[in-house]
Amino acid sequence: MSEQHGGSVLQAFTGLSSEEIEILAMADRFAQKEVYPLAQRMDDEEWWPTDIFPKIGQTGYFGVTAPTALGGAGMDLFTSGLILQAISRWNHALGLAWVAHENLCLHNILRNANAEQQQRFVPGMCKGELIGALGLTEPGAGSDALGSMRTTARREGGHYVLNGSKLYITNGPIADVLLVYAKTDKDRGAQGISAFIVEKDFPGFKVAQKLNKMGFRGSQTGELVFEDCRVPVENLVGGENRGVKVVMSGLDLERAMISPICLGIAERAFALALDYARQRKQFGRPISDFQMVQAKLADMYTRVESMRLFTYQVLRAATVIGEDGGGRGEIHKLTAAGVLYVAETMNQVLNDAVQVHGGSGYIWESEINRLYRSIKLLEIGAGTSEVRKMIIAKELLAS
Repeated sequence: MSEQHGGSVLQAFTGLSSEEIEILAMADRFAQKEVYPLAQRMDDEEWWPTDIFPKIGQTGYFGVTAPTALGGAGMDLFTSGLILQAISRWNHALGLAWVAHENLCLHNILRNANAEQQQRFVPGMCKGELIGALGLTEPGAGSDALGSMRTTARREGGHYVLNGSKLYITNGPIADVLLVYAKTDKDRGAQGISAFIVEKDFPGFKVAQKLNKMGFRGSQTGELVFEDCRVPVENLVGGENRGVKVVMSGLDLERAMISPICLGIAERAFALALDYARQRKQFGRPISDFQMVQAKLADMYTRVESMRLFTYQVLRAATVIGEDGGGRGEIHKLTAAGVLYVAETMNQVLNDAVQVHGGSGYIWESEINRLYRSIKLLEIGAGTSEVRKMIIAKELLAS
């Protein structure tokens, strides 16, 4: 097979252009070399490698969608998804930290902040010198994050004073820049929410606790507290009581970017199961000789490929939506369906992968066990599977 013909076949298999295939391959090589060696210690100790974000920034894997004038790559959301897929193959905990920084914070600032705010924060985030996070979920507000929000912000001269707390915040304990939502008009419900850029050294802001997780260990997750936290008016994003617009502009993009994490994890689990089946011998033969194991491998392959196609379809659709196009309609339905399917299918892949590994897959220190402990989060975060079904049904019945 010629190189040219082989390339066209690969494009047909993956749904990627030759340039996208090369981007994914380069990111994969970087991730295998630089982030995979960190994974075991991150899981063992809930350890955060402080030098990895600057290293990612130096490589150009932050600020993917940011303009070059701000230190970014000037590329699109689909390219971000490919980089996230590669990182998540080799270190899914770091993939989660990457997406919280890159998509939930940096990309949201790009879409909603004014030019002065972008100039202040985006270059440092592109370099990995500033770590970003998103502060939305609260102790009493998960799936109903907007309607049940209790964190408040009141205007006092040149500042807003924030009071309340946020929970389960990825990157929270290590973040330098946080995009935080608070109610500025209690009487208006969800329409009275505003978005703020909170910097870690603002008086009244603190990390109450770092949380110890079952999976995605090493990705730092915490509870944040605001006690008369003074935020300059200049850090208000998108205007007072305009927070819902900021949330909705990024919500579908967040769901679209969860799928590459699932895909990367499933790809790695399948590769581990395939290698183990070839090497592990029982009754004098590799277990890959047995039809029961072959059936599981065939199922895993089919599921991973279906995940790949749906992930890329949703990413391409999310890439072209405008700033006001999220939170409703076809893209709202599609992103919910995509992450619903991909997260639940990943669960099936991981279950079979652990089964192929047998007893070794049940051991905490094994890589397949580390992957298996991660999967439940992806059926909960960015809207639970149940909420995703509600969104799909609502959009179907409204059409």
